Amino acid sequence: MILLALGVILWIAAHLFTRLAPGPRAKMGDKGKALVAVSVIAALVMIVLGYRGADFIAVWTPPTWVVHINNLLMLAAFWTFGSSAAKGAKAFPANKIRHPQLTAVCIWATAHLLANGDLASIILFGGMLIWAITSMQLINRAAPDWTAPENAAEKTYIRLGVITLVMFSVVAGIHNFLGVWPFPS
Repeated sequence: MILLALGVILWIAAHLFTRLAPGPRAKMGDKGKALVAVSVIAALVMIVLGYRGADFIAVWTPPTWVVHINNLLMLAAFWTFGSSAAKGAKAFPANKIRHPQLTAVCIWATAHLLANGDLASIILFGGMLIWAITSMQLINRAAPDWTAPENAAEKTYIRLGVITLVMFSVVAGIHNFLGVWPFPS
């Protein structure tokens, strides 16, 4: 559990380094980029090993129907993340909100907090939720002006719908491969 917590802390610190210490980060140049990249990779390794090796400590027991909400929220998370991918005009909600990718992380984390009541999940998904919200606030404070992009064409929405379903299926398959069935039993 300690490895997981340290991994989440390192993830947050690495991502917030530029926002909280822009001067020192800028002075480091490319070495700073390398430091952040190595820190993020190390954090991911620590998170994966820490989460997989954590003892199951139940904090609360989610009702079985929450799996449906989790899956709907995951579809929304994939859609929201992908809505910012097109160049120029953006699909909804990226054409209305400033931080679609961080918002997608918030949706993903919330979905998993609802579906998992163990301590390791609360540390992982709660930590990621805190990081995403903090990042949005820091970005907004540093650069308060934002102009919403134009709405994307219909073909972008069709492509985004297909990609969302494919990504959902791939991630569900990965969960199944890892021994976690993400659908109602």
